Amino acid sequence: MGLTYRDAGVDIDAGEDLVARIGPLAAATHRPGVLSGIGGFGGLFGLSEAGYEDPVLVSGTDGVGTKLKLAFALDRHDTVGIDLVAMCVNDILVSGAEPLFFLDYFATGSLKPSVGADVVAGIAEGCRRAGCALLGGETAEMPGMYTDGEYDLAGFAVGAVERDRILDASNVRQGDVLLGLASSGLHSNGYSLARRALLEARGLELASPLEGTNVTLGEALLEPTRIYVRPVRAALDAHPGAIHALAHITGGGLVDNLPRVLPEGTEAELAWGSWPEPSIYASLRACEIEESELRRTFNLGIGMVVIVEASSAASVAATLRDAGEVVYEIGRVAGTPA
Repeated sequence: MGLTYRDAGVDIDAGEDLVARIGPLAAATHRPGVLSGIGGFGGLFGLSEAGYEDPVLVSGTDGVGTKLKLAFALDRHDTVGIDLVAMCVNDILVSGAEPLFFLDYFATGSLKPSVGADVVAGIAEGCRRAGCALLGGETAEMPGMYTDGEYDLAGFAVGAVERDRILDASNVRQGDVLLGLASSGLHSNGYSLARRALLEARGLELASPLEGTNVTLGEALLEPTRIYVRPVRAALDAHPGAIHALAHITGGGLVDNLPRVLPEGTEAELAWGSWPEPSIYASLRACEIEESELRRTFNLGIGMVVIVEASSAASVAATLRDAGEVVYEIGRVAGTPA
């Protein structure tokens, strides 16, 4: 018998097994606008079927980063898919867009269908939380590219917003209120520093209880990124024109991400310390990390900022709380737009 693809490290049967497991997961994310199912060469989505009249497409792509190292160490793979979706859909939400569909890229050295199915189950759950369809993806088995038991993930989200409802810095005014939506933890940024500080420098164990909680350090670090799509879109619908801009607080923290949605001549005046931080940050603060480095690496408890006109701040905050968000008034916009 001659040399086969399996001899070279690629198992086509394992790939077909994974596709069979993925089908029902993707089908569960079906929404208006989906015109095709998993298995074709491309996914089809109809904007008119989704209810749009003058749509502008908004796209975003991201990964999970070195948070994956924790999934490998703990052999838990059912939450990183939520992170993957969250990082993409929260980004396109900043423009006021509704996420419509999502595609994933899963790459590994040796495909294990059970692990792949867990990952995609998390992706499907993230899509369900965001209200978008898992329209397709790619599974790549590449022997020699990845250490045994490891993989990488990338995601791609496409959304739409009516042209006259696009959010950008041009809407922001002096005196606008900054409403901070609580994060669920580190989300998916700063993990290289967190692992270095907590696991290497301090020598903590992933199985150790996180101080002041009933969860382990590993569980706290793997807590999936919060998806803000449904509550924020509910507030946008309920208060047309009141929300001037949004900022997704990712790498760079509040200090680097807020200026991205502020007009020239303005700045964010933040009331640092006016909101509580998730417990994981107490452990990080016990490490030798400067406050300035913490502020520009981590979200420090705020995963999304809603910039809203002052007269509507209380009512917008109430709508967000009714939709399940924990909301803090964390500052105001100062200065005069140029």
